[in-house]
Amino acid sequence: MSAFAPLPLGQRIPASLHAVSCSLPTMRAVRGYEEKDPAITRHLTSGYPRFVVHPFARQLAAHLAATEPALAARTLWLVSSEKMARALLAHLGGTDSARLFSRDRLHGVSHPDSPGTFKRAKLFLQTLGGFLSSREAEDHLVHLGRLPTTCPEETLAGDATACAAEVRRHLRLALPGTTDADLLLANCGMGAIWAAFRAVSELQAARGRTLWLQLGWLYLDTIAILQKFTAAPGADYVYIRDVFDLNALTRLFAAHGTRIAGVVAEVPTNPLIQTPDLPALAALCRRHGARLLVDPSISSVFNLDVLPHADVVVTSLTKYTASEGDVLAGLAAINPAGPDAAELRRRIAAEAEPLYPRDLARLAAQIGRTDSVLTQIHAGTARVAAFLEKHPAVKDVCWALSAASRDNYLRLARAPDATGGMITFTLREIGALEKFYDRLRLPKGPSFGMTTTLICPFMYLAHYDLVTTPAGLAELAASKLDPDLLRLCVGTEPPDEIIAALAEALG
Repeated sequence: MSAFAPLPLGQRIPASLHAVSCSLPTMRAVRGYEEKDPAITRHLTSGYPRFVVHPFARQLAAHLAATEPALAARTLWLVSSEKMARALLAHLGGTDSARLFSRDRLHGVSHPDSPGTFKRAKLFLQTLGGFLSSREAEDHLVHLGRLPTTCPEETLAGDATACAAEVRRHLRLALPGTTDADLLLANCGMGAIWAAFRAVSELQAARGRTLWLQLGWLYLDTIAILQKFTAAPGADYVYIRDVFDLNALTRLFAAHGTRIAGVVAEVPTNPLIQTPDLPALAALCRRHGARLLVDPSISSVFNLDVLPHADVVVTSLTKYTASEGDVLAGLAAINPAGPDAAELRRRIAAEAEPLYPRDLARLAAQIGRTDSVLTQIHAGTARVAAFLEKHPAVKDVCWALSAASRDNYLRLARAPDATGGMITFTLREIGALEKFYDRLRLPKGPSFGMTTTLICPFMYLAHYDLVTTPAGLAELAASKLDPDLLRLCVGTEPPDEIIAALAEALG
């Protein structure tokens, strides 16, 4: 029997109440999700937790609104901490219409029902990773008698201190030379990126450095942070399209080196899987006093030795380490040899939103399997990439060992086959996306780095505004991004079955 049976619209991936993905089995479902079509959204019980407020959080907010007269006709956002609530209030302008909410260790912000304010608040919390944890919401609902019990799941026995120690024990093996003080856990990958960005920005601004550089096309919300939260949004942000153009970077540093606060680089990039010359980039940053933030989420810190070249490694632990696909978690790892290491430890620790204890216990139960999960993923990834590269219906294939940056990647890889599971590809026939995607039997949804193979039309999910407007399509073309690009992350299922499902859909 095949490992892959078609999943209905909205089914959680995996089948856990805390799953981070959900099935979007057709292009109509993808478009309906992005356009908030009720015919699609009514089937979605959950989604990626930074984009879709979890049903437990919605249920808890509704209960509070029904029992608090002051919340009548108001939207209530439940967030990860009092600090996050105050940040959201400041973002909304701190007016009398938006108010802090606090009750029984829950924190949030309420405001009068308004589509415009709703959108601003949701985008802020999505970008920074500020929503209340689904497990924390679940615990409150059980305490209030609104749920009978919590979802049964494997967790590490012990308190939060013991669970954090177990997580850091494994991370120290992946990041040799670090101590526990260098490994700062966060409630999600974007939370780690935000904390590191804020810490470096504040530290460098005191030195007159406010300019940030984005190297290559990065993940949606990393771009949003760089565009919206620099000292002078727009003016203090430069996008370098070509990750391999060291000459352009050198000229930029020569012209503006004393103003550059930092560089953000994904290694490899999402979704083109391009690896820059990281040692050369690091040398350039250090020569000019800029700080380098490196995000290796696409392949994992367990596969790439990037810390010696970075000031801070920022990464999602949702990917590969929480390989079951039911925990959001992030990490900011400080390079102890970096010039600002002590100050960055202090500032990032103060800024990062902590992991909720039950999320930490769930991560601690899974992280020990990372090496064995990656071994299976790597064996499958190489075979699937080879199949796609040879198939006549496939146009371009990108993965860690693609020719354009193979050498750069292998300089950092802990082993020649340590590639991670990500492959992106495009189809040769114009307009073939919908037919292929709808026929494909693989699980289809957001996220990656799971034991479950996942595929999605990435640009539609991450940049729907760009794939549906002439200006957006022009921007994608300038960055050599095909709007119909497919992002596939290989899981631990038998590679033959993954290949068979792809072959069937490709025809």
